[in-house]
Amino acid sequence: MDGKGHIAKAAGLISIATFISRVLGYVKDMILAVFFGATGLSDTFFVAFRIPNLLRELFAEGSMSSAFIPVLTEHQTKQGLQEARKLVRITFTFVLIFVGLFCLFGVIFAPAIVTSIAPGFLGVPEKFSLTVLLTRGMFPFLLFVSLAAVVMGALNTKRIFFIPALAPAMLNVAIIATVLSLAPRMEQPVISVAIGVVLGGIIQLAFQLPSFFKNGYGLRPEYDFRHPGLKKMSILILPATMGMAVAQINIFVSTILASYLPEGSITYLYYSMRLIQFPIGVFGVAMGMAVLPTLSEHAVKGEFDKLRDDFSFALRLLFFITVPAMVGLIVLREPIVNILFQRGKFDYAATIGTAQALFFYSLGIWAIVGVRVVTASFYSMQDTKTPVKIAVVALLTNIILSFVFMKPLKHSGLALANALASILNFFLLFYFLRKRLKRIDARRIIKSFMKVSFASAFMGLAGWFLLHGDLWRQSGRSMEKAGYLSGAIIICTGFYILIGYFLKSEEIGHVINLIRKKIQRGN
Repeated sequence: MDGKGHIAKAAGLISIATFISRVLGYVKDMILAVFFGATGLSDTFFVAFRIPNLLRELFAEGSMSSAFIPVLTEHQTKQGLQEARKLVRITFTFVLIFVGLFCLFGVIFAPAIVTSIAPGFLGVPEKFSLTVLLTRGMFPFLLFVSLAAVVMGALNTKRIFFIPALAPAMLNVAIIATVLSLAPRMEQPVISVAIGVVLGGIIQLAFQLPSFFKNGYGLRPEYDFRHPGLKKMSILILPATMGMAVAQINIFVSTILASYLPEGSITYLYYSMRLIQFPIGVFGVAMGMAVLPTLSEHAVKGEFDKLRDDFSFALRLLFFITVPAMVGLIVLREPIVNILFQRGKFDYAATIGTAQALFFYSLGIWAIVGVRVVTASFYSMQDTKTPVKIAVVALLTNIILSFVFMKPLKHSGLALANALASILNFFLLFYFLRKRLKRIDARRIIKSFMKVSFASAFMGLAGWFLLHGDLWRQSGRSMEKAGYLSGAIIICTGFYILIGYFLKSEEIGHVINLIRKKIQRGN
């Protein structure tokens, strides 16, 4: 199988695993919406969870993978399997000690952290105290997911993607189980969610270990912290942390500003962000994870023509899948929010508030997923400095635009600022990657993007005609709504594929060929 085949197959497996995790995530969110609605109580959890979740993105699943996988691939290619296994043990030991101490400091300084991320809570002492308690309780989650990220990176270099990608689903399973079993019995029901978060982190690590051990890796402590591989990772990880942080830091800024807006604003932003994370996670993150080991191998071997070719293919395939998903979220935003969340304490006003934020957040989906692939290309060449410089520009842009838009548009203005900053981030990264590699098939990428956008626009129009109406203002009738929504999505998907076929989309041809080969192998 060639590079394109490996990338497409890996992306497909990761997408399936991530899809399962996201579906469980929405079940979890529906349960949280029933128990807590869009109230001050839900705001305390979402602020408290945002802190370890932000750090997870920065130190664990984000920068750890981007620094660890290229260096481990280099050691495996140049120095052999035994040296690579030793590097994994050293990295695991180092992360255990360093992140463990970091979590301890997080528990101690939780009041200062909550003050910095949600200063608006200081005026309500009970709300502030509960947020501090939840933050302290959930900090150990960061240690377990950081260790899980090391295990995931080691498995990814072996081209094992499904089990590591499915592991995050354990977090959702744990939260669902603890809320349903503990929340009704507790004086402070929201604490049950924090218990589920920590338990989920433990299971996420344990879930991957059988495959990890099966592939010859071990967890025997190794204290050679002067190992050149660890030193190289340390050099790469700091700028990689900032480079991967743009989306999360933008959310962090939005949380601070939203704490000054009307009650429920933080929750509207959380739920709408959760919805755009579906295409971002299922397709964007999946492609970024799938393409990094292949691009890293090309970079180590100096095969830059193959690197350019596989980068172009990955980005075009990603846009082909993600742009229609983005249009679908924009057009069907109210029906989607209604059917997922409008029940219990989550009323129609909360649906409108969430749908408004979802519209503006969705405008940046194509750029956010594109950044994943472009950044992976820089990381494969062990260049983590360029993305961080561009990240700073995008971050400053988000802050400025947030202040500009939050007064006239309230929480929706914060979502719009995030989308525009993400678009700027993508264009700058794309420009500098083209400068670095001399050529990156830009015309072919743009031509493909135009075809995809044209087909998606017509698909969106069809979706609007199928589902606009008063039904989506009401609560209840879930099965009927689910039938309408599912049917509309199936029809729109078929419409999109048909238009793409008539436009002679290369990506449709590639997907059809993959399916054909799969069927032939099955026979």
